[in-house]
Amino acid sequence: MDPDNPELTEADFLRAQPAQEVAPTLASARRVRGPQKAPTKTLVSMRLDPDLVARLKADGPGWQGRANELLRQAVGL
Repeated sequence: MDPDNPELTEADFLRAQPAQEVAPTLASARRVRGPQKAPTKTLVSMRLDPDLVARLKADGPGWQGRANELLRQAVGL
């Protein structure tokens, strides 16, 4: 047990308040990504087999970029 970071108890959860009530300026401050200066990719939506997506994700973060590269190779780009 870490004395600087104790486990939350049921009493702690009962006393909890929504962030919007406790710190409204922090709760409403959302970081929003601005527009791309020069869009380089096109957003598409496509349905893929679950086993294919699982295999792509199995190699960890960056799976979408790797899928993009595999598609480029498949079509000869």
